[in-house]
Amino acid sequence: MKVNIRYLTIFLLLFLIEAIIAFFVHDAIIRPYIGDILVVILMYTFIRAIINKKIKFLPIYLFIFATIVEISQYFHLVNILHLQNNKIALIILGNSFDIKDILCYLVGSIILIICERSKLINDNR
Repeated sequence: MKVNIRYLTIFLLLFLIEAIIAFFVHDAIIRPYIGDILVVILMYTFIRAIINKKIKFLPIYLFIFATIVEISQYFHLVNILHLQNNKIALIILGNSFDIKDILCYLVGSIILIICERSKLINDNR
């Protein structure tokens, strides 16, 4: 397995940004909206860093995955799995459903689709 350094670097930068948002930003725009938009892009860059071939429809798959995770919050999956005291599970799965989060995931996915189609995302390895 050959790691794509460019995508790995972008992933690490976005991960750092997401961590800064999570720990230090407590506002009404960046934390709830920009953070959710960036999480789809973060997942995309991680997958592109470790998988050597382009995955057709990857932004759509990520949107579906993020939406499923968000819907699981509506049904309190963390509580059903008895993980409500597990901080990592709460961070990954979340604990409060919000339709606006799904819209943010959609925006992140659309950004990725636009970047792929406009060749801003380079498929060369």
